[in-house]
Parts: sequence; structure tokens; C-alpha cells
Amino acid sequence: MQRVDVLLIGVGNLGRRFAGLVATKHDELIGRYSLDIRLVGVADSRGAAIDPNGLDGAAIEHVKLTGGTVADLPTVGRPGMTGLTMLQEVDADVLCEAGPVNLAGGAEPGLSHVRCALARGLHVSTPNKGPIVTAYRDLVARAEASGVQLRFDGTVAGGLPAIALGARDLRGATIERIDSVPNLTTGFILDRLVAGATWDAAIEDARQAGALEGDGAWDLDGWDAAAKLAILALHVLDRDVALNEVPRTGIRNIDPVWLRRTSQTHRVRLLASAIRESDGAYALAVAPTALPSDHPLGRLGPKQMGISYTTDLFGTITSIIDEPTPLPSAASMLRDLLDISMSHHR
Repeated sequence: MQRVDVLLIGVGNLGRRFAGLVATKHDELIGRYSLDIRLVGVADSRGAAIDPNGLDGAAIEHVKLTGGTVADLPTVGRPGMTGLTMLQEVDADVLCEAGPVNLAGGAEPGLSHVRCALARGLHVSTPNKGPIVTAYRDLVARAEASGVQLRFDGTVAGGLPAIALGARDLRGATIERIDSVPNLTTGFILDRLVAGATWDAAIEDARQAGALEGDGAWDLDGWDAAAKLAILALHVLDRDVALNEVPRTGIRNIDPVWLRRTSQTHRVRLLASAIRESDGAYALAVAPTALPSDHPLGRLGPKQMGISYTTDLFGTITSIIDEPTPLPSAASMLRDLLDISMSHHR
């Protein structure tokens, strides 16, 4: 039996679901993998909860669903304690960083969380795109220097193993192009517009369906898709690229008349693509694109995402996920955690 002590920072849509997963899957993970996974520290924006014997993931999920903070949990709550303080004071094996992206603020506090964890010798799993886009090379170097693993498979297309497919399963091949629809929000809104909804009604429908949070600019203006494409370029294609270098057109100014007419024969999606050029460089782009029905991603539904790799050795490989709730995105941390624990144990 291997015990794995986990710190979780960020208990929003993904973090609270991950806490619930640790609870509901606990006995099954022991039976299947001989892994006793315990949350020993959890922090949100208002405080933390700490128990070296393991916190109740179901209680964490419940308190967040009812609008509370983990600091409200009796006997284990620490009102006002920051995630960084918790990281510095609590011993653990792995950090799961599920905080907000916050690229406008230098990817903080997530970036500091990841750096602190790596410095302390913790493995890291994060679906937070901010630290990876902002400091990929630095974080990879820090992880190598500390002899720990940095995993971020949940940063691209939610629960879809898009990064692992390209970086691990296509080893030895030259990737000629990547076509991806890694943003669920824009696909949902485009389909509502095609169905006749006004822009404002489509936005409200997306909010009600849980597909849009905040003012939506991160999704609607293409920043989310561009960040995911940058991560694919950095990690899968081994090309240095900054987020502001990715050519980007969002869906905010899309012509609804063109959209409805085009959608009679095509599926319009915000496509993030990387196409290999003759000199070996890759042309990156994010833009609304009309995909024919015979395109691998040409039939995606309103809550589906996908990625298609075209290679010299393996032909074209496409993976699609139907993600009606954020659960698969949250489960990407569990997948990372199992991979880290099992490979480290070997």
C-alpha cells in the first residue's frame, strides 16, 4: 500500500469536484492500484483546512456547494490562511493547483504555488493554464532539478488527454498539423446562434448551462483557445511561443447571417491549429472556421471538444470528448495523480 498525501489549492468548479472524487474513489483506488490517496490540506480564497490524517472530500464539496469556505469546516478550518502559507507549512507528496488562470496578473497566485511546491520537492498536477503558458521552460527546469514531476494534462480540452496523446503516444512521428477545438464555451454559443438565438440570449443560455463564467472575454475573444494552443506548441511541438504571439480571432464579431448559412453544410467552430511549414516551423492560428462534415472535427456537438493530429507515421488520429459537466476536467487531476504515483513508485 502506498499512501499519497495531496494538497489542493483552488476549490471552485474543478477543485470541489476533485475533492469529491478523492472521497468517492478512495476505496476503489486502494483496491485497483494499492494507492491510499488523502487530501491533507485544502485552500480556497478565504482560508484553508488541514488534517494530516486526511480531510473529508465529500464535506469539502458540500461546503463549497453551499457557498461556504473550507475554513468553515469544524476543527480543521484555518480562516485567512493562504494557499502559499499552507504549502510552506504542511508536508505532502503532491500539489493539485486548481486556482484561477489570471494571466492578466502574471498567472498569480498559481505560479507562486507551483514554484513553491517544486522547490519543496512536491510533484505537481494542474489544470491551471496560467503558470504553464507564462513560465513553461522555467517550471520544467525546476521540476527536473527537484526530481519531481510536473503534469498539466487538464490544461487543454478539459478531460480529453490531448497533451498525452501528442507528447507520449505519437513519439517518433513528425506532427504535420494539429487541429483542435479545445474550448467548449464558444462551440455552445455558436450552436445557439445557429439555432436562431440572439447574441445576448446565447450568452445567457451559456451561463445557465454552466458553460460560461465571468464576463466571458477569456473564451469569447479566443484567449482560452490561444493559451491551449500555446501549451501544445510548447510541450508537444517543442516550440517556444508566447501567448500574445498566437494570431487570434474570437467569435464576438461573427456574422450571424453567414454563420447560419454556412452551418447548413458545415460545423463552425473556434479552431486552434498548428501547421508545419517547409522549414520545420509551425504556423499557429485561432479563428472561427467552417469545418465540413468529413473533417475529423466536423460534427462536434455543443458540449464537445476534440483534437486531431496529422503525422507522418500514424496518419491522422482524432480524439473527442463529450463534457456535459466539469467533472472530466476535474478528473484530469486524478489521472495525473495516478500517473505520478504509479510511475514514481516503479
